[in-house]
Amino acid sequence: MAHDGGSKAILAALAANLGIALTKFVAFLLTSSSSMLAESVHSLADSGNQLLLLVGGRKARKEADARHPFGYGRERYLYAFIVAIVLFSLGGLFALYEAWHKWQDPHPITQWQWVPVAVLVAAMVMEGLSFRTAVHEANQVRGTQSLPSFIRTAKAPEIPVVLLEDFGALVGLSFALAGVGLTLITGDGRYDAAGTASIGILLVLIAIVLAIETRSLLLGESANASAVRAIESAVVGPGVRSLIHLRTMHLGPEELLVAAKFEPDESVDAAGVARAIDAAERRIRAAVPQLTAVIYLEPDLRRAAASRAVTGDGA
Repeated sequence: MAHDGGSKAILAALAANLGIALTKFVAFLLTSSSSMLAESVHSLADSGNQLLLLVGGRKARKEADARHPFGYGRERYLYAFIVAIVLFSLGGLFALYEAWHKWQDPHPITQWQWVPVAVLVAAMVMEGLSFRTAVHEANQVRGTQSLPSFIRTAKAPEIPVVLLEDFGALVGLSFALAGVGLTLITGDGRYDAAGTASIGILLVLIAIVLAIETRSLLLGESANASAVRAIESAVVGPGVRSLIHLRTMHLGPEELLVAAKFEPDESVDAAGVARAIDAAERRIRAAVPQLTAVIYLEPDLRRAAASRAVTGDGA
């Protein structure tokens, strides 16, 4: 993930959403369009979400202490999960409520009819620029992965969150433009309500995807497959005959816990085992230079490990 936690993408999205939220709300006051109200709340929720991501990134930089010896890196996951809750409740559920309310009273748009169309088109341009920034940031770190694969597997939540929010905003604006446009053409306010409901369903779905992905990160995900393979290869070296087993877990997007048992060479004494551990730690850090590794290595006998695997004794 980007070294700055995607701050450029977050700030671009925040600037766009604050301006868009204000113009959408003014358009709602002038026209009473439910799609405009839903979209203004959507942009307001997105603005709050970007602030949450910035706060989470700042809190995650706190130094480790006695109460949290592995640091505060998971603060970024926690705040990303809160983003999903905000998007679901403030964005999605509010839009669905407003759609139901408008469906019960489907009044047409009779005043300032050009305003919502102009606002929505301008908002699409601004959201498109924000989305382009997020894609550019993602391209710097995703390698050959597709964007959907990157969103599913990224260990840092900021850029995937902004990508989903900006994509959802563009699709939501299209729904709003369709609803408002059909209402202006037909005079039937139910099209406006349908556009609002579509926005609500979209936001709920995006929130669910975010919640699922950030829940997995909060529970503790292992390193990706390529990093695991690199660490496995790095463990074996002078004084280390073989790797018995390996466990990895992300303590934060760029922080990795590595715990392993290895089989030492029979010829080395206790001092030799200590030197072999030091050397293995250096090889592991060199194998995953993009990560800060917290490493615990334990020498063991392969037959003893096999016995514990059968009995369940982890001592």
